[in-house]
Amino acid sequence: MNWREEKQALEDAFARRLLVEYNIREVTTQRQAKNGTREFEFPVPSWHYYKNGIRYNSERRLRLACFKTGYVRNQNSCSSNYQLNKQYKQNVRWTLLDGDKLVTHKHVMIARERIYSGMARLNYMLEFYKRNYLKRNQKPRK
Repeated sequence: MNWREEKQALEDAFARRLLVEYNIREVTTQRQAKNGTREFEFPVPSWHYYKNGIRYNSERRLRLACFKTGYVRNQNSCSSNYQLNKQYKQNVRWTLLDGDKLVTHKHVMIARERIYSGMARLNYMLEFYKRNYLKRNQKPRK
């Protein structure tokens, strides 16, 4: 067994553990798998709203995906599946020709931290879920 197969076996074992311990199902399509993406469906609603002081949950379940490019994204958004990776500020410069002079522009932009390890992406996704959804959606014990 080479290192790629070992890495894949570890990631598959982690995905099975997600199902057993947290009831998180893998719902990756064949096309996503071919592209190196893994998508998971969580046992919590994707969104909720309040009406007359009563909380209503959506029927759709939360879906998060880990991409080979290093990003973890929320898959429940309508038009744009937003990234969940940590942000940092970065100085960006570019040079343009303004008439006959070279002009350098500087700007501070927001960049996202990429997570290149598949296991690290899966762990980051699980920690995001535990931090933002798990405690909020647990029913109080009596």
